[in-house]
Amino acid sequence: MKKHFQYLVLLFLCNITYGQVVINELDCDTPSTDTKEFIELKTPNANTSLDGYVLVLFNGSNTSSTGGKSYYALDLDGFITDVNGLFVIGSDLVTPFPQFVIPQNLIQNGPDVVAIYQANASDFPDQTDATITNLVDVLVYETNDAVTNLLEFFNDAPGFETIQQINDNGTNANPKSIQLNNDGSYTAATPTPRQLNDGSGVVFNPIAISTSQSQYTEGETFDVTFTTETNVTADTTFSFTLDNFGFNTSDYSGTTTVTIPNGQNTVSTTITLIDDTLDEGDEELLIKFSSLSTPYIPFNNFVTIRVVDNDFVIAPFGKPTTPTFDIVDSTQPDGYYDSLNGLSGANLEQAIQDIIAEEGVVRAQTYSDIIDILKEADQNPENSNQVWLLYTEQGRAKLDLQGNGSSVGKWNREHTFPRSLAGYFSIEEDDIADGIETYWNTTADSLRHGNSDAHALRAADGPENSSRGNQHYGGTEYNGPTGNSGSFKGDVARSVLYMQLRYNGLSVENGFPTANGQMGDLATLLQWHNQDPPDDFEMNRNNVIYTWQFNRNPLIDMPELVDYIWGANVGQQWQNTLSVNNYNKEIVKLYPNPVDNQLFVSGAYNEYHVTIYSSEGRKIESHTLKNNSALNLDLSSGMYYAKISTEGNIETKKFIVK
Repeated sequence: MKKHFQYLVLLFLCNITYGQVVINELDCDTPSTDTKEFIELKTPNANTSLDGYVLVLFNGSNTSSTGGKSYYALDLDGFITDVNGLFVIGSDLVTPFPQFVIPQNLIQNGPDVVAIYQANASDFPDQTDATITNLVDVLVYETNDAVTNLLEFFNDAPGFETIQQINDNGTNANPKSIQLNNDGSYTAATPTPRQLNDGSGVVFNPIAISTSQSQYTEGETFDVTFTTETNVTADTTFSFTLDNFGFNTSDYSGTTTVTIPNGQNTVSTTITLIDDTLDEGDEELLIKFSSLSTPYIPFNNFVTIRVVDNDFVIAPFGKPTTPTFDIVDSTQPDGYYDSLNGLSGANLEQAIQDIIAEEGVVRAQTYSDIIDILKEADQNPENSNQVWLLYTEQGRAKLDLQGNGSSVGKWNREHTFPRSLAGYFSIEEDDIADGIETYWNTTADSLRHGNSDAHALRAADGPENSSRGNQHYGGTEYNGPTGNSGSFKGDVARSVLYMQLRYNGLSVENGFPTANGQMGDLATLLQWHNQDPPDDFEMNRNNVIYTWQFNRNPLIDMPELVDYIWGANVGQQWQNTLSVNNYNKEIVKLYPNPVDNQLFVSGAYNEYHVTIYSSEGRKIESHTLKNNSALNLDLSSGMYYAKISTEGNIETKKFIVK
């Protein structure tokens, strides 16, 4: 349920049965951040197995006749409480570090429930009704919300009839947790994870991990420092690891076993990152304790250090803000668009849809697969370890994908045709990245698959994505961040217009429509398409997506189609000759591109006939040129097409006038 920065109210079973597990402490809300929440379990004896128990979290606002629905279940089999009989389940920002880590912001503020059962996690899939069967302990809590039927429901459980509500009174300046007292009552006090609430028991000496930076480049060295809360009373030796997925001992050198001398509280060791010649991509190492003995426990753990790979690849084509053209060829199969020839109007649109939504050929991937697609399709041409961000026009490390926490400094998936306007959505299977060879069958009527159509999804800065929201493009709605160069505008125009062609039920309209399935502003998007033509970056992403979805965005392959469907050439018959090459591109070159005032044609022939067309397909001028001779231009800035013919061969090339 929605989190609030308010008070916490809690009710708990007063009778603790010997040998059973109880909920000893709950911090469900760290005000303003929601990042340091935890649940602490307790057993009567130290080092007790938790086999046979399951911890279940219930959403109290998702009420039912049985009191609520489950949203998380943790099987406790294999876990053991510590020397004080405690077991802490919390986020990676809880200090001292918990024995089991859950995502930040997982525990809901209330009115909700934490319960322990003698059962298995498989008995509580998401949205399972609350039950009192095999109930061992329960906390019902809230943050100054109205009491739900949770209280009444659990009051019906034998032994739980006298539970009562308690307010934790936590604030931003003075966060608190609910702590179980020895007499079965509760106190709201400063959180004490991994410490008995009455201050008794073994007092731990936590060890903190620190480095001077959170990011280093291959070849650099850095110190890892370990500091205890109090001085050690004997030489204290322990080990740690740095391994994490592909990062292992072949990627670094240095000592990973250290000793804090008697009477001191700190020790450092130097790690050297090996500078190899492999393009492995940026990686993250995890500094993690591997051996600590009582009274030492981790203050923090799983400390992440970014290792920047200096062997990244630079593409032969430019990024959107410094575009190149005609370096990346379309990988469309021979004859892919042949069925469009001679068609116009609705027949032309239908023929396009028949290609890009062909059942049995075109594939739909999951929303999670989109992450892998974007890492390839939106790769920054200047650094293969980064994605290129739409709107903010910058590269960002692929590793900086937004998870459950803050979006600041992160990238995520942006729908150019917003979900709320289109009406598509995610389903449970969308959470699975099952790879390129696992896919759904799809048709023109499969609108839900628009949710994960890579042609309409882009890597975007997290906060900027939120700022865009579900706004239309143009006018008083969304035009990009202040100071943008407009390098994204043609891309989003062709992306959105593609969606109208691909899916029944979607359309692009003038103005800012409010009807379901409609998006605007068409006039703005047509203008953006003309002022920012398809470049090599866009052609490359079209090729990449084709390998996953087995369909292409024809408005990238043949941008002139836009005018035949929405622009000046509506109603005219389409002919592929404007866009499909009749002879090898290596035979003729057009340069420079972009151009100021002189354009050159170079190739294997002595003479060429060149016809210049506007981006709308209007003929402007024709010339006959000798090989490598200059064509003096007197054209305004924008995109143009040069139709080049010689000895029966015809090719059309696009070029930009600065």
